[in-house]
Amino acid sequence: MKTMISLVRRHNEWRRNCVNLIASENVMSPACEKLYVSDLMHRYAEGTPRKRYYRGLEYIDQIEELVQEEFKKHFGAGFCDARPISGTLANYAAFAAISSRGDKILSLGVEHGSHVSHEKAGAAGTLGLEVGWLEYNDDCTMNAEKSCAKILEYRPRFIVIGGSVILFPQPIKELREACDKVGARIIYDAAHVLGLIAGGMFQDPLREGADIITTSTHKTFPGPQGGMILGNVGEETQKKIQTAVFPQFSSNHHLHRLPALYGALREMQAFGKNYAAQIIGNAQALAGELCNLGFDVLAKNRGFTQSHQVLVNCGMPGAGGEAASLLERANIILNKNIIPGDGTNPKNPRGIRIGVQEMTRFGMKEDEMKRIAGFIKAVVLDKKNPEAAGKEVAAFRADYQTAQYCFESGKFAF
Repeated sequence: MKTMISLVRRHNEWRRNCVNLIASENVMSPACEKLYVSDLMHRYAEGTPRKRYYRGLEYIDQIEELVQEEFKKHFGAGFCDARPISGTLANYAAFAAISSRGDKILSLGVEHGSHVSHEKAGAAGTLGLEVGWLEYNDDCTMNAEKSCAKILEYRPRFIVIGGSVILFPQPIKELREACDKVGARIIYDAAHVLGLIAGGMFQDPLREGADIITTSTHKTFPGPQGGMILGNVGEETQKKIQTAVFPQFSSNHHLHRLPALYGALREMQAFGKNYAAQIIGNAQALAGELCNLGFDVLAKNRGFTQSHQVLVNCGMPGAGGEAASLLERANIILNKNIIPGDGTNPKNPRGIRIGVQEMTRFGMKEDEMKRIAGFIKAVVLDKKNPEAAGKEVAAFRADYQTAQYCFESGKFAF
């Protein structure tokens, strides 16, 4: 037991000294952490509110209903299922509900940001779906004209847009017209940009024509880890989604998430616009400074990014992994990532993917992003000793330890 406690403490201490730039992570506020730890973590609630297989759920039903109603209202959805325990399981449920084995679908493709669950290797392949890819430009934006032509030719059951890399809003309105002609649904995987959408600073998928949003709840949206499905679909499709969530792909749905999820949304309603705007401003500042310092930052001619993400081409195959490894030794945490031109093998990509949402959550702004760019340059380009750089990074991070854009701990305005 002492070993385990020691390992957890060492992890916590180390991460407090790190600049975390993993694009798929964030931290909850102290207020939401208090909501997260409760007796709910011990309980079961298979089924949907008021239609359960267990007893003792009087308050849990009310909690889940509050979550559903608040998210529907905020995102303009007629339907919400907060039970998926990850974004991948949300994708499984949504895909299974609106397709059958052998159906064709179109995704972004891994070179252009598709999540593995959209592909043959993940949920789509497991469900027996035939996956084709939409068309992209050289500047990391979707080619709407060619993608619409592909939809008309391929005649997919649905298309899935959004995913693991999303630098710019997607052309939903243009795709909607083509999808209507062939009877295809649009699923928007908002896992990475849900917080930007919640803050009104990215795009509004359901109002622009998407049928379903699948998402996780812990990236730019600073809630507990988990998933969700939102949408404007008919009652029959809603029931199919609910059946896919339970009993097909999950049992109990980690009830202690729900109060913290609700609290995170209320915080986003209060602070989300400023938070989302600062995230985007920080990403653009970091990208611009990296470019100034000699890095090959993608989508330069488009202003680099309109989201929380920045993509950098580090050069030769495998260079992305080498850069990420060096930076980890310097207390800068990010991941190697496939970029356009790398193909579909994720093991030796040229790129790194950077996300600024967590450091923004801790109060960093544009000037701090420029300092981070300097640290990255020192390690990757100037070949400074990573451990020496790591001491400077830890000293820099020491001033940014308190979550911002949230209610004060213990003051629940929910």
